[in-house]
Amino acid sequence: MDIGIDLGTANVLVYIKGRGVVLREPSMVALDKKSREILAVGSEARRMLGRTPDNILAVRPLRHGVISDYEITKQILKYFIKKASKKIGSLRKPRVAVCVPASVTDVERRAVEDAARSVGAREVFVLEETLAAAMGAGLDITKPRGSMIIDIGGGTADAAVISLGSSVVSASIKVGGDDFDQAIIRHVRKAHNLVIGESTAEALKMNVGTAFPRTIDIDMEIKGRNTVTGLPNSIIITSEEMRDALKEPVAAICDMVRSVFERTPPELASDVAERGMVMTGGSSLLFGLDKKITFVTGIDAVVAEDAGSCVALGTGKFIEYLSEKGAPITNVRSRRR
Repeated sequence: MDIGIDLGTANVLVYIKGRGVVLREPSMVALDKKSREILAVGSEARRMLGRTPDNILAVRPLRHGVISDYEITKQILKYFIKKASKKIGSLRKPRVAVCVPASVTDVERRAVEDAARSVGAREVFVLEETLAAAMGAGLDITKPRGSMIIDIGGGTADAAVISLGSSVVSASIKVGGDDFDQAIIRHVRKAHNLVIGESTAEALKMNVGTAFPRTIDIDMEIKGRNTVTGLPNSIIITSEEMRDALKEPVAAICDMVRSVFERTPPELASDVAERGMVMTGGSSLLFGLDKKITFVTGIDAVVAEDAGSCVALGTGKFIEYLSEKGAPITNVRSRRR
């Protein structure tokens, strides 16, 4: 059994050879504060967010795309690999490909490898998210021409120009969908004296959030706690107000993309200018973000089909190529159990 895992800050996606993406759940764990016993994982733990008693803590074991709690990450990987194995009735130890941001250190990369090996993987491959995203988006990264990919997840945003199966120029910043949510929470509190939770902020982001002016302004009613009276209150938030709230994280992503293009060799830069840029990751679906990047860089940016699954699909394609042709890309690390 071969498994590809997109171990994201916000979600974990699991790809099984021949089956496609079989699992997609939040990378969240609910645990007892005192005993550290895990009470729920994934979707069940996500439902507990903001609704747990004092003795239960809902946490994400990854921060900005890297492991912040090694032991909990081991448990969450064990849970998802075991759940995936049950779906196909296999007891064989799998080969596992896991994605990491381009900016991770060797120590952080080894933590991912060790966590995967500790839960039964017979061989672990660690590859950069941008390479996996490009493969999942259907780009042929093995040819001598430049392809630019922008992957925006929950905790990080990565951009890379790829040629001959390797990243020629890349950058990664710790800005993603979680930062969009936090920017919204701060704005609503500052502008309206209203405290809202992450779930409400995410709903605002998905329904009325925007990075570029909309043709028609839309709005949404939200509820929260007034910081002055301490009582529940409801207000109307417009999409134009959300564009202002999201200005800083959006600008950081645009600056990163522009810096990668500015460092790209002329011939590859010409390829990118001609072919455009491809955006992947769940947070690339923020309304107007593709238009904003196009406006800032002058190069067409297009959101890939099924953008949220591209990294997982790319790990799956990589693991399938291993069986058929050998590794199609060059900067991948492998460790056997």
